[in-house]
Amino acid sequence: MKANDFLNTMGADTHIIQGHETTNAVINALTYTGLRNIRDDATHNTSGAGSVASLCAVHAATGAMVDELPIVDADPNNIADTKAMYEQLAACGAMLAAEGPNEPNNFSFHYLGNQCGPFGGSWFACAQYQRDLYQLVHTDPLLAGKQVWGQTNVGAQTENEDLQWLTIPPGANVPLPVGTQFADVANTHNYLSGNGASSNTPIDNHVWYAESVARSGPYAGLWDLCNEYTGATWAHGFPAAVPCEAANSQNFMPKVTTETNFFPSPTQTTLQGKMIVDLYLQAARMGFANTFVYLLFNEGSQGGAFFNTNGDEGDAGNATALGIYTHNMTTILADTSSAFTLVPVSYTITNLPATGYSLLLQKSNGTYELAVWGEAFASQTSTPVTVNLGSVRPNVRIYDPTIGAAPITTLANVSSVPVTLVDHPLIVEF
Repeated sequence: MKANDFLNTMGADTHIIQGHETTNAVINALTYTGLRNIRDDATHNTSGAGSVASLCAVHAATGAMVDELPIVDADPNNIADTKAMYEQLAACGAMLAAEGPNEPNNFSFHYLGNQCGPFGGSWFACAQYQRDLYQLVHTDPLLAGKQVWGQTNVGAQTENEDLQWLTIPPGANVPLPVGTQFADVANTHNYLSGNGASSNTPIDNHVWYAESVARSGPYAGLWDLCNEYTGATWAHGFPAAVPCEAANSQNFMPKVTTETNFFPSPTQTTLQGKMIVDLYLQAARMGFANTFVYLLFNEGSQGGAFFNTNGDEGDAGNATALGIYTHNMTTILADTSSAFTLVPVSYTITNLPATGYSLLLQKSNGTYELAVWGEAFASQTSTPVTVNLGSVRPNVRIYDPTIGAAPITTLANVSSVPVTLVDHPLIVEF
């Protein structure tokens, strides 16, 4: 994968429109972390052009792109309000995508006189809104080329509206007609903090479980990727696009994660930072086009963010372990161009454990960055491995993002390097 393309997958959730963070704080935080995308929440937006101007200011200062949730409070004008917001966001160059309403099973709303969500309403209004959002974006010349991302938590549908499909397929027995299009991309909230016994107890391969559709083993069913857009829906078992067990079901459709995290106890903040930098790599390896971690700044007592709230500060002074590790990793991998052709390398890793993974990145200057990481979060098993680089390399540098952005080891004229994997990435540069 191109290093620049990998960096373009990385994002965090913000609450600029909700007023929890200042524009300057977000600008400073993105500049420090190197994150290239934000997801903001316009669900209750009543401030109009002023709020979008703040998002445009973030983009102008950092280049960060914005995935924006629609405005769903004003009925029946919410689509018109959303249209105006998206057009303004696109006009300043900041619009990444149009996302469907957030978690209707937890946050209901009204559309066309009906309530979407479980609190006295059905999911038919959810389907109507998503259909109209898709048509809005793909018929508006000012939004040409923009993707529509699906609603989240569609596995909770109380009746089958086929929102677990991007397009309603033939044979569907639902109120909206076959061929109705809902989204271009499946959208998940596959939190590392899973359901049931997993909760916030780290396990080995914790990140891999959350990013895969694995249905076997003791932790099957504790994460939300399967039974959303893949596999029968988790609430009532409505059939989805493809069974989780089918070949290549992981990549059956384009997908993003717009919320994920592992919310740490006070003693877990370092481990959580390691888990999330692993997560960004694992998500890209597993085919996620974008990954947003919730949240950029801590709000109240929740924890787990990249920064503690401290006015407009967003730098090493108020960064958590997660913020520091992310800064180090994006600094090591920094690149700004994808205008080149990848050149393959036949690398191998000897003694790679069941908790070990790798992703080869290449920069536009030809440099390779081989990320090798461990997910021994519970066992803390240290495994020595040998990375075979395919041929003799004149200059090799090894980085550890949990230590800093400078190399921890420099080698010359070697064809292999030894590293030890535990619970975070190491980056072999050659």
